[in-house]
Amino acid sequence: MNENANDRIKTKYTDEELQEFREIIERKLKSAREDLELLVEAYTNKSDHGTNDTSPTFKVLEEGQQVLSKEENSSLASRQMRFIQNLENALVRIENKTYGICRVTGKLISKERLRAVPHATLSIEAKNNEAKQKRL
Repeated sequence: MNENANDRIKTKYTDEELQEFREIIERKLKSAREDLELLVEAYTNKSDHGTNDTSPTFKVLEEGQQVLSKEENSSLASRQMRFIQNLENALVRIENKTYGICRVTGKLISKERLRAVPHATLSIEAKNNEAKQKRL
């Protein structure tokens, strides 16, 4: 995923380009919110599939599994909420016309990267430098 030469010359994306990214983000947001709803439902065990009618031995085993599952679902729900917040922040950047500008280099993040990770705030260059710094 090399930065496009035209993207490096430009300092910001056009309104038409921003609209394309807005549509991508809104689709991802819709899907992410639906996923979060399912995770929260699983975490709070709203469905009526309890263990009230199973034998005591299986009930103990199943309750242990439910605890693990609830912890996993809680963790996944937390990650999903952060993802949603990042997508919402990206929409704010679109409104402010600062979307797609790397917060480290000030250069435009490539369209390919933004299509793959629409909430990205770092260019590939900055992300790679960040990774190198963490390894040191």
